Amino acid sequence: MIQQVYEKKEKQTIVRTILEALPEWFGISSAREEYIAESPLQTIFAAFDGKKPVGFLCLKETGKDTVELLVMGVLKEYQRLGIGRALFAEAKKWGAFRGYSFMQVKTVEMGRYQEYDATNLFYRNLGFKEFEVFPDLWDEWNPCQVYVMSL
Repeated sequence: MIQQVYEKKEKQTIVRTILEALPEWFGISSAREEYIAESPLQTIFAAFDGKKPVGFLCLKETGKDTVELLVMGVLKEYQRLGIGRALFAEAKKWGAFRGYSFMQVKTVEMGRYQEYDATNLFYRNLGFKEFEVFPDLWDEWNPCQVYVMSL
């Protein structure tokens, strides 16, 4: 079941629980803690198996016309079951309803790490288009690929 989460503490708990379970993608503790710290003020959708949160997606307004898919994660044992797509479908619907024209997402450039290559393919399969690469936005080992889509 996918639902929007409103309570600030619940948002942080869900984000922390899932990100800490995914060290392949969120192993840099300072970046992970930044996502967790920002989560109470952002729009969060979560997937539940019963009462257990198994995935989430966090949206952040980055301009009057643009919302960013700031971070998302799905527990490993629940990956490849359509949960990420279902979370994204809710987020896209929400963004369009709120009047945003675009959605963007940032990830590590294709070809750097196998885990992120799968992430890049996931975003491309959702309909995101390559916008720009920022070689040192994060650091020289993690060039930032920005994808965008119209809502």
